[in-house]
Amino acid sequence: MPDLTDHGTEACTLKDRALGAYLGLAIGDALGATVEFMTPREIAQRYASQGGMHRHIVGGGWLKLAPGQVTDDTTMCLALGKALIQGQREGRPWETRLIADAYVAWWRGKPVDCGNTCRRGIQRYLRDGTLAGPQQESDGGNGALMRNLPAALATLGDEALFERVSLAQARITHHHPLSDAAVLGLGRMLRGLLEGENNLSEQALALAAAHPAFRFQPYPGRASGYVVDTVQTVLHCVCSHQDFEDAMLAAVNRGDDADTTGALVGMLAGARCGATGLPRHWLKRLDPAVRAEITEQTLALLAFATPSPS
Repeated sequence: MPDLTDHGTEACTLKDRALGAYLGLAIGDALGATVEFMTPREIAQRYASQGGMHRHIVGGGWLKLAPGQVTDDTTMCLALGKALIQGQREGRPWETRLIADAYVAWWRGKPVDCGNTCRRGIQRYLRDGTLAGPQQESDGGNGALMRNLPAALATLGDEALFERVSLAQARITHHHPLSDAAVLGLGRMLRGLLEGENNLSEQALALAAAHPAFRFQPYPGRASGYVVDTVQTVLHCVCSHQDFEDAMLAAVNRGDDADTTGALVGMLAGARCGATGLPRHWLKRLDPAVRAEITEQTLALLAFATPSPS
């Protein structure tokens, strides 16, 4: 397990918040994958002995995962992070083609799952080398949103660069205005939390006001892979529950695309509480290799960010 104590004397430093976001994303992914594509009623019935809620990282689900195993939500984040680090190391910073190549390598590595839109975009890139497809309605899924955390970390302190890298990585597979809005909107919320802001609910309401499709009050109750449903569920859960565990349970027990909603809630709630505030009973269940890679990558990405003092 990564050392979560050596992050300075403040209750929650930048490193602690960043690591909390990345590990929180993986926790939500691993927890939610067990109940992906189930309905809330099915979850309540199956977990009646646990008070009608799925509460533990146990693997299984339709992907038949091992306990603590993660899905494409986490592994695509790691692929993006590797590409950004490679670009810095090779003197090719922020190069979109390196990102596209990293997604190809990820896909060729036979990941446990790959969404249809991600697969289609990767195959298009292999076929014709284009780094973005035409804008189309079928690209309105959450696949670009779920993996953007490394871009947010690496570009702290540079809003224009954040926008450029985020949209470039997104449009390799997803070219849709609501996908773009979600990637930038949740990314800005994450960046605010990393830099010590404490106005998550205000930011969520502002995002919904700017893009009415994302309005989450009252909560519509849908948690599918459509980016609108995903954003509404994530905003509802993180704004309704201050505690990491409460927010996470609220998200994954909605079922449907529970690994992605869980991952994104974990990202924001983890940044809010920091790695030192993550539930240890979940953290210790994560695949140790994933924990180690996330820890190493988080520190590497922060090393070439230029954040504001916190």
